Amino acid sequence: MIPFRSQPPAPRLPEGYRTEAEPPQPGELNSLLMACGESQRDEQRLALVLERSAWQLCVRDPQGRLVGFVRATSDQALNANLWDLSAWPADPHRSTVLAVLVHGSLSRLRRELSGCSISVAAPPEALSALQQHGFMVDPGGIRAMGLVLTTAEGDTQGAE
Repeated sequence: MIPFRSQPPAPRLPEGYRTEAEPPQPGELNSLLMACGESQRDEQRLALVLERSAWQLCVRDPQGRLVGFVRATSDQALNANLWDLSAWPADPHRSTVLAVLVHGSLSRLRRELSGCSISVAAPPEALSALQQHGFMVDPGGIRAMGLVLTTAEGDTQGAE
C-alpha cells in the first residue's frame, strides 16, 4: 500500500468511546489480538514490545474494554511502521474504530515524522479505513512478507 498526503476529516467515535495513549495491559491486548485471529503471545514479550514501541493508540468502549489498538515503531528519520492494527470483531462500531486508529496514527506521524515512509501490518478488515486515508494497493502487486522464527522448542522469536 502506498500512502498519499491528503487526509479526510477526523472520524468521530460513538458516544462513550475514547482514545488513549497509555499502553494497555499485555493480557488485555493479547485478548484483543486473539479475538482478531492472531496467535496468543507471551505476555512478558508483549510487555517488552509495548515498552519498545515509539507509541501506541488504544480505543476503549463505554465500559472501558480495549476494542481497538495500533502501535508504531520508527528509526526516527526515514521509516515508520504501524503494527497490530486491530479492532474487536464483535464491536458494532468496528469500522469506525479502525478509521479512528488509522487517522490518529497518520496524523501523529505527519506531525512527528513528516516525509518518512510508512508501512502497515493490518488485517483485511482495515483495508477500507486505509484506503479512506490515501493508501492504495500497489498496482504492481508488490506484497510484503513476514517470517516468524521458532526455537527448537517451538517458541516464536522475533514475531514482533
